[in-house]
Amino acid sequence: MSNGGIIGPVNDPTSTTVVTSFTASGTFNPSNQAPSTSDILVVAGGGGGGGSSGAGGGGGGYRTSSCFSLPGSPISVTIGGGGTGSVPACATSGNRASPGSDSIFSTITSTGGGGGGIAISAAKAIGANGGSGGGGTGGIGNAGPLNYCAQPGGTGNTPPSSPSQGNNGGNGAGSGGSTAVNGGGGGGAGGVGGNATTAPGAGGTPGTSGPGEDATPLFGTAPQPFYGPTSGVYAGGGRGGGCASGPTPYAAGPGGGGSAPGGNATTNTGGGGGGSTFIPSGGTAANGGSGIVLVKQLNVKQASGVWSLQCQYNFVKNGQWTATASVSVDYLVVAGGGSGGGSIGGGGGAGGYRTSFPGGTKIALDLNSSFPITIGGGGSTPSANGSPSIFSSITATGGGGGGFYPTAGQPGGSGGGGAGECSPVSVVGGTGNSPPVSPPQGNSGGTTTAAGTSGGSGGGGASAAGTGGGGDAGKNGGAGSANSITNSSVTYAGGGGGSSRSGVSGTKGLGGAGGGGNGRGCGTASVAGTVNTGGGGGGGEGPTDSGSAGGSGIVIVRAPGSANIGASPGTNTVSTLPAPAGGCKVATFTVSGTLTT
Repeated sequence: MSNGGIIGPVNDPTSTTVVTSFTASGTFNPSNQAPSTSDILVVAGGGGGGGSSGAGGGGGGYRTSSCFSLPGSPISVTIGGGGTGSVPACATSGNRASPGSDSIFSTITSTGGGGGGIAISAAKAIGANGGSGGGGTGGIGNAGPLNYCAQPGGTGNTPPSSPSQGNNGGNGAGSGGSTAVNGGGGGGAGGVGGNATTAPGAGGTPGTSGPGEDATPLFGTAPQPFYGPTSGVYAGGGRGGGCASGPTPYAAGPGGGGSAPGGNATTNTGGGGGGSTFIPSGGTAANGGSGIVLVKQLNVKQASGVWSLQCQYNFVKNGQWTATASVSVDYLVVAGGGSGGGSIGGGGGAGGYRTSFPGGTKIALDLNSSFPITIGGGGSTPSANGSPSIFSSITATGGGGGGFYPTAGQPGGSGGGGAGECSPVSVVGGTGNSPPVSPPQGNSGGTTTAAGTSGGSGGGGASAAGTGGGGDAGKNGGAGSANSITNSSVTYAGGGGGSSRSGVSGTKGLGGAGGGGNGRGCGTASVAGTVNTGGGGGGGEGPTDSGSAGGSGIVIVRAPGSANIGASPGTNTVSTLPAPAGGCKVATFTVSGTLTT
């Protein structure tokens, strides 16, 4: 051929996210037919609800993996069924409700929810253990079948996994004679089941159901066709039943759990079944919901087309024929926290907190490239802002310095708290999320109200504003945010606490969870923000304590196991996560350095 033949180009590929939903057991066939990584949700079947003043069933175990290594070969998938509800034939015989069955995807097993207790004997009134525990109810005491004693709910996260796959069931209520017997709520993936209460006659209240867990951060906002009627919330506990149930149902919380009396859980949610009324009232068996498995893959397709060799030669000669491969990574970027103010000082604001994990938009990095990483320092002089932390296109802003009597807190990633006051004038906290980004990187510092005499206000944190108000005590810093990008939950970016009013035996303001330092109080000095958390420094009280420094920031990058990433200098590290995270690699930067791909 005169043109020397044709070749296919290296064009930019297109990619789509594909979610495969399993509502019954089957086989998963990876769409790429090659080893890759994926996001996984495995929910087991929920436990059945107990009868005869029965307790709610526990939600099925809820487990996720955001970087699971998929082979190129098919994977067997098991969907656990919901447990069967139990209603006794009479007031002295019967069995506790049955547990849900396990759901399994490759190496991830979620345990079925525990069955709800039944008011027949003390042993059968105890909620069963499971992914989440079933609720407990009243059980027969030593004085005969009408002498009921309260029994505990079952233990969740059984067998234990990390992160936890569920929570405990609620305790039953009832002490015999004419006192009502009510069942506790089943535990859910998002919280414990509620304890029942009792009162003479048919009084008291059955326990509330433990809430389910929201999968939308990992699999996308609702509605989605694979979420079903619970909008992406799974593994809620069943509501407790009992003498107090009566003809009016008690609603269950989010996550597919059944209502009381005797409401079945929603199919393919892993919800626990609802507890029943006392048997003479006509108890109804309530079944747990079956489980579900979701698998999210990135399906990459290469663009099509052909090019002549002459055309290719011209592009190469002009430096326009490029083939750049990339890797998509998650990130956590936390800036340095602001320092506390002196002289009835406000707490420093936490450093800006920005992350893609879990379920956010990842960053694509070119392979065989280097990327500078900047770790922001904490504010080191009174009322000083922290410095920004930077990774690629992501900049987290330093936290605002706390106010120094009689000044306002400084704006920043999270704002500094306003200084305390000795006159009837309010002192405002610094504005958080400044400059603004979406999602917000922080919150505002607290404002000291015009109360005549007031301690310093708390600095803002990543998840909550600093506390303000009047009174001599220092105010607390805002709470930070927890993140599991390293496969362990760590809280970052808490606000600093404010100082108590100078010359008064006031109480110090506490630093927010996530490295915020305490403010000065009677006999105690202010405390610096924790290193590499972005926590704000505590406010000082006077000339001998002019406020403490903010904590330095941190940058963490999480890449697929197939990526070859490095971190320098040597104080920064790269680690490989264990199963079920599937060998993902995590680069942690505690000082400024370079990420290589």
